[in-house]
Amino acid sequence: ALKAVVGAAMAGVSVLSLCEKGDAFIMAETGKIFKREKDMKKGIAFPTCVSVNNCVCHYSPLKSDPDVILKDGDLIKIDLGVHVDGFISNVAHSFIVGVTKENPLTGRKADVIKAAHLCAEAALRLVKPGNQNTQVTEAWNKIAKSFKCSPIEGMLSHQLKQHVIDGEKTIIQNPTDQQKKDHEKAEFEVHEVYAVDVLISTGEGKAKDGGQRTTVYKRDPNKVYGLKMKTSRTFFSEMERRFDTMPFTLRAFEDEGKARLGVVECAKHELLQPFSVLHEKEGEFVAQFKFTVLLMANGPLRITNSLFEPELYKSEHEVEDPELMALLQSSASRKTQKKKKKKV
Repeated sequence: ALKAVVGAAMAGVSVLSLCEKGDAFIMAETGKIFKREKDMKKGIAFPTCVSVNNCVCHYSPLKSDPDVILKDGDLIKIDLGVHVDGFISNVAHSFIVGVTKENPLTGRKADVIKAAHLCAEAALRLVKPGNQNTQVTEAWNKIAKSFKCSPIEGMLSHQLKQHVIDGEKTIIQNPTDQQKKDHEKAEFEVHEVYAVDVLISTGEGKAKDGGQRTTVYKRDPNKVYGLKMKTSRTFFSEMERRFDTMPFTLRAFEDEGKARLGVVECAKHELLQPFSVLHEKEGEFVAQFKFTVLLMANGPLRITNSLFEPELYKSEHEVEDPELMALLQSSASRKTQKKKKKKV
């Protein structure tokens, strides 16, 4: 699905069409497997979001929203997730529209993409049984600094469990002093699964809600409320039937107007949690890489593939910390080569 969206992202293409393409691809492909299991739910675990330049995350426009058209030089982040029977795999990728190997990219956009890529590679080697979440946080801060970039403040990478996209254990990036106090230390254990999400900015790393319409929501299973409006009740029951606890986009509803109306009461009473569209300052660039990793006894198993092409980006900065350099050069492959799982 990621390849399909990346392949279609060229100058002149609209963000809406890319999001629709990603979601349609996931639905079509997951529709082909486990056909006999009539009751098994499968499909989108995170709707396709395409966030451009200083937009940090969760931008997945509706048909009725003003369209965003891509142009050469835009830094694009594509974020999506798939699940089969509630087992989730999330992935995100960043790249620049129109960059070729003959004409590689330099400057701040190249710095931030490289920094984010190396942070993801470091995390792949640090998220392993016995290590602590704080080690990852520290490595990310150091790598971003060496590229004169900052991780987006307070962003979390979550443990994944069946049907749960935001598990208890988390890795925080660039925490404020208050977040440092509140954030729980955790040790990674065998057979856990994590969606490791790296978001790096050329700016200060402060993401704000710019007041754009939220279109991605997810059910909060701990909240109960008797909805008063009929539109809200209809919307809520369709949402529960189709998406259960997975994040979804309002674009997935046939009557977008009714969905926009129905979601208001559900969100007001916290039955749904919003995924707000966040922005860094105008003129800055944010890069994101996300992968899903299973913590096996013999090493990490990354189940989503990376489409990163290092030869497209040239940065004048590099990681100079000897410990981190050694970490990044170490092998991340597992000790015994078992048959690899098919990549989603």
